Amino acid sequence: MKDEEHIQWRESSFKAIIPFIVFILFYFGFSLWTRDFSRVPMTVAFIISSVVALILNHKEKLSRKIELFAVGMGNKDIMIMCLIFILAGAFTASAKAVGGVEAAVAIAQHFIPGQFMVLGLFIISALISLSIGTSCGTIAALVPIAVTISQSFGINPSFVLGATVGGAMFGDNMSLISDTKIAASRTQNVKIRDEMFANLRIITIPAILCIILYALPIFASTTPANMQTVLTLDNYIKVSPYILLLILGISGINVMFLLFLGTVLNIIIGLSFNMFSIFDAFGYVGDGTISMATTLIVAMLAGGLLLLVRYNGGITYIIRQTEGWIKGKKSCEMGICFLVGMIDLFTANNTVAIITSGSIAKELSEKHKVDSVRTASLLDTTSCIVQGMIPYGAQILIATSLAASIGVSSFTILKGMFYPVLMLFGLIFSVARTKN
Repeated sequence: MKDEEHIQWRESSFKAIIPFIVFILFYFGFSLWTRDFSRVPMTVAFIISSVVALILNHKEKLSRKIELFAVGMGNKDIMIMCLIFILAGAFTASAKAVGGVEAAVAIAQHFIPGQFMVLGLFIISALISLSIGTSCGTIAALVPIAVTISQSFGINPSFVLGATVGGAMFGDNMSLISDTKIAASRTQNVKIRDEMFANLRIITIPAILCIILYALPIFASTTPANMQTVLTLDNYIKVSPYILLLILGISGINVMFLLFLGTVLNIIIGLSFNMFSIFDAFGYVGDGTISMATTLIVAMLAGGLLLLVRYNGGITYIIRQTEGWIKGKKSCEMGICFLVGMIDLFTANNTVAIITSGSIAKELSEKHKVDSVRTASLLDTTSCIVQGMIPYGAQILIATSLAASIGVSSFTILKGMFYPVLMLFGLIFSVARTKN
């Protein structure tokens, strides 16, 4: 078996979703019991639920089930995501080594008033994510800056990290080159730009409310107002890879190439300023890639688990349960949101959730006369909302791993991340207005 195309999927079965239930009970149960989502390693939760998935279906040989699991781990979308993680880790480590983080903080401190620093992070994160099409890459690049800003300006880390991750989710939902947008548009056979404008009708008010919220005095810096910073040419040179990422991202260049190019530029800058030797640079890049090890393991285990659950009929079972109560256009939209939301909740991958539910969503929308552009928008927006609200999603995991130096947990970030919640209210209001 070389790929998923040659797999004969089994019939719908409730038994197949037991690994999902085990995962929820184990991870959420212990996390809620200890009131700390960082106490239970995500890798352990996925290993245990994966073992349960391998134990199920006694009629199948263990060797074949392991082979299926490996195929899921090697899923193309999972591997592309892992490559982005690796390159993001290399870029972040190299940028930190040349002082790009400190330079960005100095520039932000010079131009952005302290009372609007959190708001500034939200907007900058949104713009970068919008340009390069990935929330993960944006978070990997900006979280070290957000941590330094939190320490330099005396701002609650929950606010700066929440604003950074929230802004990245805005770009993930709206970028023309985002994987989620591409997946949603392709599964519904609609133009990406049309789907983007459909998303805009849902998220415009939530985005404006989030901007107003982050501008409130409660998010202001405790740094004295007369604090001044002196900028030099070095500051702009060191921050140039970040700026280049934004500018080239607008032209639609592949995000992996951008992260690789940014890493190379960081190394060139470091060598030019005699900050380190070429071998030191190799060490920084190597350490940066290794720092993403946990995230890579979680992504691959999630891919393997999803394929086993799907093979045993778990995804089909969820889909059929959703279809049962759909009677009209409004309930169809609710069903599509529920379907992709539940799959994303279980798989912690919004692109995988869209791809998995896309064909069924298309069938439901055609049957109940829901516009295909609207369906693509619902898939994209709902998956981004769920992805931004789960403490074990890739975005939160990257943020917590990069902010480990200040002892930040997933729950800490979620407390200061308002945009996905506001998006949820925007989505509910949009669906509620639908006429049958």
